[in-house]
Amino acid sequence: MSAKRDYYEVLGVSRTATAEEIRRAYRRLARKYHPDVNREDGAEERFKEINEAYEVLSDEERRAAYDRFGHAGVDGFNAAGGDPFGFGSSPFSDLFETFFGGGRTRRGPMRGADLETSVEITFEEAIFGTEKEVQVSRLELCDECRGTRMRGGKQPPICPVCGGSGEVRRVQQTLLGQFVTAMPCDNCAGEGRVISDPCPTCRGRGRVTKRRTIVVTIPPGVDNDSTLRLTGQGEHIPNGTPGNLYVRIRVQPHAIFTRQGKQIHLELPLNIVQATLGADVEVPTVDGPVELNIPPGTQPGQQFRLRGKGVPDVRGGSRGDQIVTVRVVIPTEVTPEQRELLRKLGESLTAPSVEGGDRRGFFEKIKDAFGV
Repeated sequence: MSAKRDYYEVLGVSRTATAEEIRRAYRRLARKYHPDVNREDGAEERFKEINEAYEVLSDEERRAAYDRFGHAGVDGFNAAGGDPFGFGSSPFSDLFETFFGGGRTRRGPMRGADLETSVEITFEEAIFGTEKEVQVSRLELCDECRGTRMRGGKQPPICPVCGGSGEVRRVQQTLLGQFVTAMPCDNCAGEGRVISDPCPTCRGRGRVTKRRTIVVTIPPGVDNDSTLRLTGQGEHIPNGTPGNLYVRIRVQPHAIFTRQGKQIHLELPLNIVQATLGADVEVPTVDGPVELNIPPGTQPGQQFRLRGKGVPDVRGGSRGDQIVTVRVVIPTEVTPEQRELLRKLGESLTAPSVEGGDRRGFFEKIKDAFGV
């Protein structure tokens, strides 16, 4: 086939289909298009297409990658990996069980779907940690039937056709002897039980949608675009474990602070007198203002370190530092008195020289800028 079809379209399920719904659709289509059953032209290619779709959508990680990036996100997963038929290991083993009567492999309990949401916090909340409430809508077990899907919470009766196995076996006589195939039971759709009296609350689905308020504890030191996992706060599923809730953190930008890892950066404006003569200035930090001694002759771009005033390590440990970078502010307007003072100061200073560059001194440039 020249272009791959959408995997959900291939299996005939919606993008919100549960793992159980995907499994049922796969077994139904695989049985219909298996080469030993269907001799029509194109059946074998359709069979391979079904298996490729099931290989991706039945795997949680691959399905997430496919939902986000399409076929490009899972192409690396679809290598045959030693399977001579190119179906991948999982679908091939499932088919072997289904069509050739192999032993059924018992897998672990199924898990509900994961959910994702986001929360916005301030710069300070990211530094010190906080608690936030998020609203999520999720599928939970029906209160009336407790997930059994039967009225009053009764257990569904065992399917009389397959005896609860979910499979029916058929024996065919071939030149090589008897050929036994195991296929999903049509009466119970491969579940082994029949929903004979559906719960009226959930209409036999076993789950209902509920909106919940969940408190998220955000640890100190969390960074923008970090993701927190809340185990068991995802969707519920009958006879399985709940999925997880993933919370994406959005940190609001700060008016004066920026962050690089565990360091907080601040640009400190000084006038030319403070930078030249030195001064004791008040510097803002996330913990409150602190006093910083500016030594005489401080140059533009010079940096000072305030130890322990940075970001805590989100995994524990000591805090980082705050880096203060000096920015010397040149006045754009001066009074006649200030201009005269600057003129006298400039005359008293020795003009520094740079080989091959402008030999005028710093204050001479100021004088030129002011048109003195």
